[in-house]
Amino acid sequence: MTNNKSLRRGGSALALGLASIVFAPGVALAQDTGASSADDSSGEGEIVVTGFSASLQSAVNAKKNRDQVVESISAEDIGKLPDASIAESIARLPGLTSQRVSGRSNAISIRGFAPDFSTTLLNGREQTSTGDNRAVEYDQYPSEVINQVLVYKTPMASIVGQGLSGTVDLRTIRPLDYGKRVISVGGRGSWAEIGKLNAGSKKYGYRVHGVYVDQFANDTLGIALSASYVDEPYQIQEFNAWGYAGDGTAANPVVIGGSKSYATSTQLTRLGLQGTVQWRPSPNFTSTIDAFYSDFKDDQIKRGIELPLAFGGAGVNVTDVDSSGQYVFARSGTFTNVEGVVRNDVFERQAKLYSFGWNNRWEGDNGWNVTADISLSKTDRNELILESNAGTGRGAGVGATDTIGFSSDRNGTVFSPGLNYGDYDLIQLTSPLGWGGDQTGVDGTRIRGGQDGYYNNRIIKDELWQYRVEVERELDGFLKSVQFGVNYTDRSKSLVPDEAFVGLVANTDGLTSVSIPEQYRLGTTNLSYLGLGPVVSYDPRDLLAAGIYQLVANPYGDVVVKSYDVSEKLMTTYLQANIDQEMGSSVLTGNVGVQAIFTDQNSNGASAAYIGQNANGSPNIQGIPQRASTDYVDVLPSLNLSLRTASDFVVRFSLAREIIRPRLDDMRASLKYGTTIGDVGNGVCPVGRQCAVVRGDAGNPDLRPWRANAADLTFEKYFGSKGYLAVQLFYKDLKSYIYNQDVAFDFTGYPIQDPGLDVNGNPIIVNYLGTANVPINGKGGKLYGVELAGTLPLGELVSALDGFGVTGGASYTKTKIQPTPGAPAQDIPGYSKWVANGTAYFEKWGFNARVSARYRSSFIGELSGFGGNRVRRRARAETIVDAQIGYDFQPGSALEGLSLFIQGQNLTNEPFVTDDPRDSRAVIDYQVYGSRYLAGASFKF
Repeated sequence: MTNNKSLRRGGSALALGLASIVFAPGVALAQDTGASSADDSSGEGEIVVTGFSASLQSAVNAKKNRDQVVESISAEDIGKLPDASIAESIARLPGLTSQRVSGRSNAISIRGFAPDFSTTLLNGREQTSTGDNRAVEYDQYPSEVINQVLVYKTPMASIVGQGLSGTVDLRTIRPLDYGKRVISVGGRGSWAEIGKLNAGSKKYGYRVHGVYVDQFANDTLGIALSASYVDEPYQIQEFNAWGYAGDGTAANPVVIGGSKSYATSTQLTRLGLQGTVQWRPSPNFTSTIDAFYSDFKDDQIKRGIELPLAFGGAGVNVTDVDSSGQYVFARSGTFTNVEGVVRNDVFERQAKLYSFGWNNRWEGDNGWNVTADISLSKTDRNELILESNAGTGRGAGVGATDTIGFSSDRNGTVFSPGLNYGDYDLIQLTSPLGWGGDQTGVDGTRIRGGQDGYYNNRIIKDELWQYRVEVERELDGFLKSVQFGVNYTDRSKSLVPDEAFVGLVANTDGLTSVSIPEQYRLGTTNLSYLGLGPVVSYDPRDLLAAGIYQLVANPYGDVVVKSYDVSEKLMTTYLQANIDQEMGSSVLTGNVGVQAIFTDQNSNGASAAYIGQNANGSPNIQGIPQRASTDYVDVLPSLNLSLRTASDFVVRFSLAREIIRPRLDDMRASLKYGTTIGDVGNGVCPVGRQCAVVRGDAGNPDLRPWRANAADLTFEKYFGSKGYLAVQLFYKDLKSYIYNQDVAFDFTGYPIQDPGLDVNGNPIIVNYLGTANVPINGKGGKLYGVELAGTLPLGELVSALDGFGVTGGASYTKTKIQPTPGAPAQDIPGYSKWVANGTAYFEKWGFNARVSARYRSSFIGELSGFGGNRVRRRARAETIVDAQIGYDFQPGSALEGLSLFIQGQNLTNEPFVTDDPRDSRAVIDYQVYGSRYLAGASFKF
């Protein structure tokens, strides 16, 4: 118990010691962009600035020189970003943050919006996603193959595929622009302080990378090649509550309703390859070919115990309560007659991502420029969830039951069981509670006495072709140039679910349980952090391959309607005029333009309903193929103006119409429905008769985008190219918002099961005028805020602090959006009122050290629920602290080009926590990832 609490509440002494070596964290940021070095002229000659300081100067220049509101990061040097993943680096930019999944940051929220509201480009081209929707998961992109990341917070007409909250553009090296030969290799080892939690898991990992850049044929041909391979473990101690029972009175206090908690071990492997070839046969013409490939595998084993408690009919005796809040909360007590389900579950996720692009640009001597670009982005993904159950006997009340003590607080619940769940003589393969009952597949195969597990393989394919032509005319005067372009995007995404009940081959009578064969026993997994002790451990994939388990394909309609195929064809035309005009001692720059997007969207799916049984006892599911299409036009004007004064002040103003297209899974043409006897809906049931109404839920192929009118105003003060301070104000008025609502639906003509006769022998009357719960477009609301950002090399202010600096930002965002029609305004997914990011650093004489902290206030997070479904929960505020120390051997040294470093991540062992909406004492999720340490080296020559 004591060890459990100390583990949850803090990091190790080593972690805090490493942080104290560097600096106390301030409100700052790791914001790096551009080239790998920058020059600073002084009276004593040229001083070459490299490393983190150079990346900050590149970031300052990128922000200063662009006409949009932009944040950026870049490699400190070729092949070396300042963090272990791109998402962790991006999450430190002003106004940005991330949510951790399995201990890793892999999705980005911009200005209080969920990842669904932003888009990601690779070298300016739209990308497919390894997720169910459009939001890119950044752990697909190795940081070692990315040279720069630009985050556009305001739109511009000439950027295709922009988001509503922002647009992230990942950039790789342009070898001819880089202009010199570089070979860089590096590697790092990682150690998970939390240790290995499961048999066969690891606590040590590694990653290696290499980069080669060169120019040939009198610098007319350039090549850049990058490769990265990662093999790293992640360990997670998970507490999860089903929810909480009780009304919160003294007689019926709030008490945990059930628990499904795991020790989770993840092995992440990823091969990333990137290549660019540039050919410039004349100064006027450049042809560039880009290719990117990622082979990603995330293999999880989750072992734990599912405990049906207050919701499962267990008796409860509460011995201590907390009455300090709105509700009386049960802090401790005992549950009796508990029949636990031992879980050994596999979550296996594989994805292959391909991206190709070919760009040709002609820059004429007469001021005419032409660009043509073609690209392909493709993702093939499989996500397997294989669940396996074990317990003391088949069926409720058959096996031994347990008396379990519990202690609940803001860190979750710790249990004191009476049974030994690590006893292989006691715990057998079975269906302890008989979940699912008897099941018969369409082919006649059967499971009796409850399912022994579940098999859910989700097969996703996503493909996007993009074709673009742009003509630019350079001018003299107020207008610097005018651009006109046409872009055609053809995207299709499909999901095919392969689901089956898992049953023991030996269970032919519905009464049989099977001991776990000795050759498949993997010892025990220790759940002492939950007080549950050891649990039996095995790999269900081995039992399935050995023929101990069999699969019975799930024949029900809810599987049928999960499948979808959505395609989009977008024709985008744009016109943009670029401004550059001197105004006394100041200069006005910017652009004004408009996009017109012609959309043709199509969706294929099915409706499905149970209408009875087949002759072999399997359900008779009738489905009707569904296809729907729609088309519409969006016109998106935009204006970006920047007034640059001689004293290095920049004032920016932006107005724009912004959109983000609907979630792809919300656009599915699928419909699931059924009848509920006794529910008459809006109809009138005759006296003495019994009635039923048809109700369902569906996607909506006719969905339109989220749309917003946006305004930005920023005030920036620069200190040459080394530092800046900025105040950034933004306002978004969402003219539309997508939410789910019950709408009237006529089910006349759809196959529906005959509800039979009522108690008087009369046919039950069916009302076909029912409802369907569907996503629809409705009114939005307002979201606005302020961001403070800056980079300050302190040596420029106080000479004694030469080498020291801070960089970072803080933002406050206010939302007045109504995600549910008619309800009060509330937080939208991904929204945090406060976000702060910062880095304090020292870099001099080859030595470098820095500590980074990022904070976000509470937010609505998205988690993966049963069957891969999205689950939204309120997450607590969190602060993540990372640090790094290193040394770069200096010019003239025998080891010139060698860099050594040590990193510590999540140094304070910050957990990820979600609460029951009624009471923060009622914890739903409490996930502990532990601290991680990395040590590595890179060599450039």
